Amino acid sequence: MQLLDLLEKSPVIAAVKEKEGLNRCFQTDCRVVFILFGSICDIAEIVGCIKGQGRTAIVHVDLIAGLGTKEVAVQFIRENTKADGIISTKPALLKHARELGLFAIQRSFLVDSLALAGLKKQLDAFKPDAIEIMPGAMPKILKMVREYTNIPLIASGLLSDKKDVLAAFDAGADAVSMTKEELWYI
Repeated sequence: MQLLDLLEKSPVIAAVKEKEGLNRCFQTDCRVVFILFGSICDIAEIVGCIKGQGRTAIVHVDLIAGLGTKEVAVQFIRENTKADGIISTKPALLKHARELGLFAIQRSFLVDSLALAGLKKQLDAFKPDAIEIMPGAMPKILKMVREYTNIPLIASGLLSDKKDVLAAFDAGADAVSMTKEELWYI
């Protein structure tokens, strides 16, 4: 299944940052889970819990304690967990993930026009399966990115209420990712 198909079926993504939140996300309709916590000691167990609930597990490799910034970190995720994909700010890790058959989601912090230009340059060189734009509460910037690419867009960060979520979708986001649990029910 393509990532866009998953996002169309479940456009609200539960981004979990601790075990308690992981358990609570299973009470929602979120079918895609971003894992923003853990270590090399427990990431396989965390992914296993998510997969056991029939959900898609995407590991933010930059946030997993004990994993480095080398391609071997992606290989570790592929060989030692049942994760469906990774999130990273590092294009080399994303490229390797795609080579290994994992979804590759590029996390991009768009803080100024230089960052936006850098994102465009990266997208010309490498096409991830999706782009996670942070902060996601910037409809004007989301529209600019949407006009530039048809790669699925995930708005994330600083989405604080339903109005922010709807504005992200109106601006062209295909999905939203949030740690704010009450928004998982939208």
